[in-house]
Amino acid sequence: MRPLHCLPLLLSLLAACSSQSTGIGVDLVPQAQVDEEGVKAWQQLKSEVPASPNAEYQARARRVADRVLKGAGEQPSQWEVLVFKSDEINAFALPGNKIGVYEGMMKLASSDDELAAVLGHEVGHNKAHHAAQRMSTEAATQVGVEVLSSVLGGGNAQTTAALLGAGAQYGIVLPYSRNQETQADELGLTYMARAGYDPKAALTLWQKMEKAAGEGGPAFLSTHPATPDRIKDIEAHLPQAEAEYRAAKG
Repeated sequence: MRPLHCLPLLLSLLAACSSQSTGIGVDLVPQAQVDEEGVKAWQQLKSEVPASPNAEYQARARRVADRVLKGAGEQPSQWEVLVFKSDEINAFALPGNKIGVYEGMMKLASSDDELAAVLGHEVGHNKAHHAAQRMSTEAATQVGVEVLSSVLGGGNAQTTAALLGAGAQYGIVLPYSRNQETQADELGLTYMARAGYDPKAALTLWQKMEKAAGEGGPAFLSTHPATPDRIKDIEAHLPQAEAEYRAAKG
């Protein structure tokens, strides 16, 4: 079937998704393809944005990421972690096991626990395959078919990066759904707690985000909305995360 002939079926699947869904329930884009595009987007970003010369930032990001990745059941040696030279308050994890953090985020997340909350959230997106879900969801719309055709046909690297979650760096932001954000928050709390980081730091992090939003807003918030409802969701999940934290510390 040609993509446009499939569109009515895809739209009906999208409409049938439950309110708790994080995607359309159909994998239109193979994960291997998503990983490949993630690596391409990563290489493109590295060619355009220099790495931070701050050795302390690089070591801290690597150290915290390694622990969080272990908490997520991952092998840290299979992941690339890099701090980029930019005051942008942003971070992301791309398919293909890539984690990027901007200097602005390193400054805002002043404690390792807060940085673990950032990284846990982003690893949560990756572990839950949210980028693949987003690409499949985009393919289920008229615009999405055109975008996906461009991406899979070797199209614009900026569009690819935006689809995969690299965020406001490219300006073409396709936000994660509310349910994906909630799921990533919950997974991130669990991963950081298992790594021995205090999950309550997620609350102080988002409070800082909200304060920074009053000064023009971190780029991170363009795809990761910090709202009172979000903080309530985190608070609701804290007892479970704190149990993991106590077990890890014990």
